[in-house]
This record gives sequence, structure tokens and C-alpha cells, in this order.
Amino acid sequence: MQKEHDMQIFGSDAPEKERSFMQAAMRGFACKCPSCGEGKVFDGFLSVTPICEACSEDLSHQRADDLPAYLNIFVVGHVVIGAMMVLMTWDLMGMWATMAVTIFLCVAASIVLMHPLKGMVVGTQWALRMHGFGGNHD
Repeated sequence: MQKEHDMQIFGSDAPEKERSFMQAAMRGFACKCPSCGEGKVFDGFLSVTPICEACSEDLSHQRADDLPAYLNIFVVGHVVIGAMMVLMTWDLMGMWATMAVTIFLCVAASIVLMHPLKGMVVGTQWALRMHGFGGNHD
């Protein structure tokens, strides 16, 4: 009954294919197309490919906006602060060396994680049919 109601709201009579949330998120984290897992998600450093070259899935609907940056700050902050606390507790280095290592870890981890996190957000949006990925418009 619920599916019939949803189909009437979205204006579709054909049942939609089930999309695996975890599979799409992991494919996105690997910077692959959430639909086929073959094509690349990114055209440049952070610009998303409008159409997958492998399966022709339209990825132009994505609206990752600031979520990948917030996730990056959350993850990197916890990891680097934890490492800094260990360094300071065990008194392995002086204060200046600890500061230099902490800054380096923050910058390196942020650069390394930005691509996979944005891909994961795009994959999640695709799996949940958000922002036009399900055929409906916001």
C-alpha cells in the first residue's frame, strides 16, 4: 500500500530498483560511481563528473555542499587531537615539535580525506534518491 502511495506521489507506475545504501557509500568513498562502481566520480580535485563514463548515470544532481568539509573536520579533529594527547601524555617531544607534528597531521589528513568523504556523500545522496537522483525534483 505504501509503495503504491509513493508511486502516485512521484508520478511513476514502474517500481524503482532497490539501491544499497552501504554499497553506494563505499563506492563513493572509493571515488567510484555509486551506480556501477566502475566510472570515476571526480573530474577534477573536487568537481564531480556530470555523467559517469561507464554507465551514463547522471551525477549532476549532487549537492554535497559543506557536509564533506564538516565530516573532514570531525574525523581529523578527533584523530589528531587523540594523537596530540598521546604525544603530550607520554612526553615524547617538546612543545614545538608536538605543535609541528600536529599541524602537519591536520593538513595531510584533511587533504587525503576530502576526496573520499565527498565521494561518500555523493554516493549516499544517490542511494537515498536525494536532489533529483530518484527522478523527482526538490
